[in-house]
Amino acid sequence: MAETVVHVDHQDASVEATHLRHHFASAQQQMDASTLGMWTFLVTEVLFFGGMFAGYAVYRAMYPAAFASTSRFMNIVLGGTNTAVLICSSLTMALAVRAAQLSKRKALIVLLIVTMIFGLVFLYIKWVEWHAHWEEHMVPGFDFQYPVPQFAHTAQILFFLYFMMTGMHALHMIVGVGLLTYLLVQATRRVFNENYFAPVEMIGLYWHFVDIVWIFLFPLLYLIGQQHS
Repeated sequence: MAETVVHVDHQDASVEATHLRHHFASAQQQMDASTLGMWTFLVTEVLFFGGMFAGYAVYRAMYPAAFASTSRFMNIVLGGTNTAVLICSSLTMALAVRAAQLSKRKALIVLLIVTMIFGLVFLYIKWVEWHAHWEEHMVPGFDFQYPVPQFAHTAQILFFLYFMMTGMHALHMIVGVGLLTYLLVQATRRVFNENYFAPVEMIGLYWHFVDIVWIFLFPLLYLIGQQHS
């Protein structure tokens, strides 16, 4: 009678056991809980940014001409460049998640570094924009000066919303770069492989969300009203 030999990969079992928290019955249950937790967090983020978008919609409806006039003072080239940068960063982040799932450590490290570079480029370009607005005296409450006198008061509302919304988005980007730094350190320590890649996937979801927020911010703040300039 032939004997059935069952091969057990002790290394894989050890990796799974190492990262399995005591309150989960299996690695799959832990992954499902992580996914649910991240999506729940992202829903609260939607509500957070949704409040700012709602405020923008209300004031834009109240002062359409004033808001339209501000669009020509937005740098579409820099805004468009940042949009392209974030789209590329979403691609590299998605590839990083795939590399982690396939246990491709070197590819994961490279892709995380490239994604971080894209994030830092975005932040630098945004700082350049903010600095230009500062020099042009278009920061509300700091000697605000607007070239169109009839809209000088109401234009401050748009610029306040602009700095608040892009500022909160930039803060989320900074947090994202910090999270990617954590993933990079863990990747260099050979933590992630085909049996354990949940942190990479969860932080990837966060990164994609932040990118999507910008996809909405760009047309609302930079493009709408250009035809009235």
